[in-house]
Amino acid sequence: MLRTVEHVSLAPAAVTFGTLFARELPELAVPWQAEAAPDPHLLVLNEPLAARLGLDAEWLRSPDGVRLLIGAQVPDGAQPVAQAYAGHQFGGFVPRLGDGRALLLGELTDADGNLRDVHLKGSGATPFARGGDGLAAVGPMLREYIVSEAMHAMGIPTTRSLAVVATGRDVYRETPLPGAVLTRVAASHLRVGTFQYAAATGNADLLRRLADHAIARHHPDAAAAGNPYIALFQAVVGVQAELVAKWMLVGFVHGVMNTDNMTISGETIDYGPCAFMEAYDPDTVFSSIDSWGRYAYGNQPSIAMWNLARLAEALLPLFADDQDQAIQIAEAALNAFGERFQGALAAGMRAKLGVPEADDETAVPLMNDVIAQLKQSRVDFTSFFRALAHAARGDAEPVRGLFIDLAAFDEWLARWRALNPDPALMDRVNPVYIPRNHLVEEALTAATAGDLQPLHRLLEAVTAPYQERPGFERYAEPAPEDFGNYRTFCGT
Repeated sequence: MLRTVEHVSLAPAAVTFGTLFARELPELAVPWQAEAAPDPHLLVLNEPLAARLGLDAEWLRSPDGVRLLIGAQVPDGAQPVAQAYAGHQFGGFVPRLGDGRALLLGELTDADGNLRDVHLKGSGATPFARGGDGLAAVGPMLREYIVSEAMHAMGIPTTRSLAVVATGRDVYRETPLPGAVLTRVAASHLRVGTFQYAAATGNADLLRRLADHAIARHHPDAAAAGNPYIALFQAVVGVQAELVAKWMLVGFVHGVMNTDNMTISGETIDYGPCAFMEAYDPDTVFSSIDSWGRYAYGNQPSIAMWNLARLAEALLPLFADDQDQAIQIAEAALNAFGERFQGALAAGMRAKLGVPEADDETAVPLMNDVIAQLKQSRVDFTSFFRALAHAARGDAEPVRGLFIDLAAFDEWLARWRALNPDPALMDRVNPVYIPRNHLVEEALTAATAGDLQPLHRLLEAVTAPYQERPGFERYAEPAPEDFGNYRTFCGT
């Protein structure tokens, strides 16, 4: 039996959630209500994000505000729903996934006039739970808060975290863990898997309405095209190519690039077994469930293209009535991914090296050669670029000390210096602080035990990633040798 949604009057009256997704796509929305929490208390609140959403931070810290943040009480007129979607998980298609432990509370309009989803994670089992408990632990929810806010600070499109609330309920995984709910904010939660679900129903009208909804919400320019649905696909190809290039430029490994974890908006979503690469290695894998390295750092561009091919398959009926013609259209649009990705990656690498105007004949070999040397010497990816900026200012010893083959690196350094690199540009695009894995684990372990100070200190570092500051030296350093091989878990 489906739960009904409990509506209550909440102060302040300005909290009014829209119901656009639920109204326009009811076939993809199951009305539901979050589970009650025995002892909810706020762990962390993103006050700047709250202000952008028109939410009063002081009120959100009140008992009524905390109940809103976990979905225990919702304003009159709100219609929380669990969203339906399908997905390829590690290459295998699952026709019915959906929000098994999540709820869309509704939409708010931010300070720029943009519609934003307010969405819960860990709020209890829904009809899509597939036997799971629908709950989440404090650690994984704080991981998403840390990493998503770090990504936002680095200018990488991402869902964001508004709050994490401890529930006072234990969650049982290998051991009992304190439970929590994450309140996250996104341009929307439309995914490749959403289109796969709609296509699998065989309901052509639903697929078309979903595409129209996505165009209006994310890619409005497509509406003016001769075929808006081809233009929609081309736009998604473009934003995903740019997004994955940005991941690669900071060493981010998503860890679970299933089709249900790829957005139509071009935002990063679902920070489960994600982490940041330290020693450069394209085969880097952190996820405990990625035994074959499908989602390794270096595979992310090809997996993104594979996922987009699955989106194309779902959209084929909207491309053309003739299937062969529709396939040709899809292939032509998909083939643009490689050029768009390579262009974004090359432009980003030029900036990281401080040589944005270098021509391809000079820059491409320069970039390829230094990447090969980073791999050979297992150089820390983030530290290298900051040390290189010191070399641009005249002190090359810190960066030279990172390499095994000094003769080869010195030859590369001379070629790079001949291009008159700009250290000020390098400092603007190369972060000092990323959510380093040992520091994330330190913060999560402490927070699970009730100590939030390491969490707040880490957030202070990674949310101002380009500003080198005294007192934060350890936040710029790679993991100590005894940290060992790092593995991450999805939290379910």
